[in-house]
Amino acid sequence: MANPVTKEVLLRVRKMIPPMLEKFHKGQMGRVAVVGGSEEYAPHILDLTIELVIPGLIELSYTGAPYFSAMASARLGADMSHVICEPQAAQVIKTYSPNLMVHPYMRQSTHAAGTETAEEISKNVIGMLDRLHVVVIGPGLGRDPLMQETCARLIRAARKRGMPLVLDADGLYLAQTQPELVQDYRLCMLTPNVVEFGRLLKSKGIDPSTASGDRTILCAMLAKAFGGVTIIQKGLKDYISDGEHTLVSDGEGGLKRSGGQGDTLTGCLATFLAWRKAYLDRIWDHDNSLTDSELFALAAFGGSALTRECSRLAFAKKGRSMQASDLTEEIPIAFRNLFEDGPKL
Repeated sequence: MANPVTKEVLLRVRKMIPPMLEKFHKGQMGRVAVVGGSEEYAPHILDLTIELVIPGLIELSYTGAPYFSAMASARLGADMSHVICEPQAAQVIKTYSPNLMVHPYMRQSTHAAGTETAEEISKNVIGMLDRLHVVVIGPGLGRDPLMQETCARLIRAARKRGMPLVLDADGLYLAQTQPELVQDYRLCMLTPNVVEFGRLLKSKGIDPSTASGDRTILCAMLAKAFGGVTIIQKGLKDYISDGEHTLVSDGEGGLKRSGGQGDTLTGCLATFLAWRKAYLDRIWDHDNSLTDSELFALAAFGGSALTRECSRLAFAKKGRSMQASDLTEEIPIAFRNLFEDGPKL
């Protein structure tokens, strides 16, 4: 049973979710793209819990993360879910599901032809923006300089169009190293875990021991330092803040910390943000009681609450065997639990 504050926020989230009506046509319920998916080469592996000592060059394939993100978006209800990735990753991701549209437009430095500069590569990616409502940047992206620069150009182009952005994983590396890309852009969400949150705090010169390490305060400080970007700091509780208002998403989740759960979150956030546009466009009759700024916060809370509920349901079934794919399967039930089956929260 949700606490009274959480229950009230979830009831507000319900108001922004479009009903299923015969008059709707394909695309109105959400057109989302996930930019990521790479084949990264490195002499060592960074940021892994288990260190592997392997001589020579290691080849890493990042295809699961963009798949989990895009599939979560689709399973939640987005009409069209795209993955924009490296050609080598595209071949793999296409085999995961025929429901996703996969575009091999990105290039890594090791695979780019001599004429394929970031400017040239980004043209194809930016050319898709007018067909989209929301862009997720980061799942499986890697830190290849050409991939990062292409995404930097994409962020600038999306800002010019007033398009919502969700940055996670190596997309957060862009916010950390080139903060001007997202500075003061209130239509951007950053979704750091505890380690990434610490790096972002450091990039903004914020002492993590401030306010005795109170996450509610630190999250608000970081959001304010970024000029109103929405921060979703993931953890035991998810802290959501735009620097002025802070929400705490504390629904019960699972106890297994398998990789890929954050990718489910980004996909869910993207669909909720697409529904924000549907609400603002008045594609169905509603009381118009939600403001634009409130809608953005509700989208963040809705995505967080839904992902936590998916984790709870999956863990109850699978226990320590739970994987990210199990969360994907629970999205329809989690959605009904929180947003459809009456006010019991």
